[in-house]
Amino acid sequence: MTVIDYNGTGFWSVDEVLRRYAEYARRLGITTPRDLRPEVHSADDKQWIYPVMDRVIEGIEGGDPACVELGVEFIEEDALFPFGRVLKSNTARALRRASLTDEQKERIRKRVVEMLGTRYLPREYRQYAKLARKIGLGTWLSRIEEQAENPRAKHYYTYLKEHASH
Repeated sequence: MTVIDYNGTGFWSVDEVLRRYAEYARRLGITTPRDLRPEVHSADDKQWIYPVMDRVIEGIEGGDPACVELGVEFIEEDALFPFGRVLKSNTARALRRASLTDEQKERIRKRVVEMLGTRYLPREYRQYAKLARKIGLGTWLSRIEEQAENPRAKHYYTYLKEHASH
């Protein structure tokens, strides 16, 4: 049987995500952990294992703090993933409606500003900017001002600064 696993290996493999989720759930006192096993489809002599992040995003939307932690880790990641653009956009969108800790908010602010500074602005950055707008930039706004001369960054700088004053 041919297995097509859209999760990859290492830190973002299904097993590793499930292990980290169990650890976070235990640490956060979640008495009924979610079933994050990804969707699997089989046909003929093939099996497809879909991204575990789809299940994590459902958990974020359901208010699961362990899934929120995984979501923050995911948007901090620079690696490329199958369906990564959609998964990262959906993760950022779900995090906008989630209850975030101050530490998670700070990590998100740092990620958004650093991406702007390195001029790494993939399509999902739009959702990251909306997330940063929602949680506020705090002291990170002054770091964005330093990078406003970059034409691509200027758009997001203006966007984030405009909303920081509200």
